[in-house]
Amino acid sequence: MIVWLNGTHGAGKTTTSAFVQQLIPDSRVFDAEKVGETLMDITPGLPETDNFQHWPPWRPLVVETARRILDYTGGILVMPMTVLVEQYWREISTGLAQYSIPVRHFVLHADQDTLRGRIEGDTLLGPSAFRLKYLEPYAEAARTWLHREAEVVDTSHLTPAQAACRIAEAVKG
Repeated sequence: MIVWLNGTHGAGKTTTSAFVQQLIPDSRVFDAEKVGETLMDITPGLPETDNFQHWPPWRPLVVETARRILDYTGGILVMPMTVLVEQYWREISTGLAQYSIPVRHFVLHADQDTLRGRIEGDTLLGPSAFRLKYLEPYAEAARTWLHREAEVVDTSHLTPAQAACRIAEAVKG
């Protein structure tokens, strides 16, 4: 099974995923961003883009990597990864379904002011214009499709550990 943690920057996906992994036996964290980083390292570079998710190989490589990991290890993969383009989510979820891999899709949600405050106050990564530019696309995806496609966990007033407990309980329940 895959427990996919979606949501925009500042929602708490990476931190929450580590807690979820601790709460769910036989689980591992797989950050699909590493697939994008591999594509970014190709020399000469792939066509210019502001987001590696726009490269067509990224989506099937995420599916194939997740499948191969699960074939090798079994258990559960916890995947913290923002996907705000509905077509991309369809490609990934359909690809996983073709391998009969169940997906529990969660969106870590927070209001725009909370997200902005978290991004601007991030002591580890620092303020980031890149991360801030995804606030509006997230809000649009949430309004149009994302919240219908997932179990929404509002993290506005939750710690990552509390959000992880809710997710782990839903997965185990």
